[in-house]
Amino acid sequence: MLKIENAEVKGWEAAIRGMRNPMNSWHKSDSFVPCYVKTKCHKCEVNQKCAYYFENGEPYKKDEVIGPNDLDLMTRLRNAGTDHRKFMRMITVYLDITAPLYWWKEFDTYKVGTVANSCSTMHKIADKEFTLEDFSHEHLVGIAKDDLHGTTAVLNHFRKLYLQSKDKLYWWQMIQLLPSSYNQRRTVMLNYEVLANIYKSRRNHKLDEWHTFCDWIESLPYSELIRGVWVSYGK
Repeated sequence: MLKIENAEVKGWEAAIRGMRNPMNSWHKSDSFVPCYVKTKCHKCEVNQKCAYYFENGEPYKKDEVIGPNDLDLMTRLRNAGTDHRKFMRMITVYLDITAPLYWWKEFDTYKVGTVANSCSTMHKIADKEFTLEDFSHEHLVGIAKDDLHGTTAVLNHFRKLYLQSKDKLYWWQMIQLLPSSYNQRRTVMLNYEVLANIYKSRRNHKLDEWHTFCDWIESLPYSELIRGVWVSYGK
């Protein structure tokens, strides 16, 4: 199980300015005004609304968009490799993720360019009674599911003893018995370059959680920059 909430995308304007610094080509930038005013690209001239306008992400004024000239340059730089697409590191993504500890262990591989604040298992493990919903268990069947029920009961037994006595011995029983399927919530900061690495490496991973995460990546504004899809933008 993996749940994503409160996603925000920031930094487009600064990323585009920086992207155009090497060639002093700021005058060619056509973003953040309705593209049909400047260029009438073939995908929006009929509807008089840009095909690439997005509402979820950085809160621009109504109808502000990434222009086709800028988007074409972004795509070419993206496909040229990591040395050329530094602008992707400036497009920042914030989100809340709830996922099992076994998934977080793999996610922690992507430490470069990420920040995460997690709910504290160490400090808050005894705050509430354990229930089956605290664990990712959608694939458990038969005796395996029965065992998780039993583990939950044992955890609650030691939780009760700890709350009554405050004896750290009982706290250790919870900490060391806690299954890796326990769901933890973290607020995470990523960027488009990190997401490109994740998408490339994890799109076909055996864990369902990675499929859910990569499906979410595909829903992000201009996700073709992350996925490495070449798109021809008409003018």
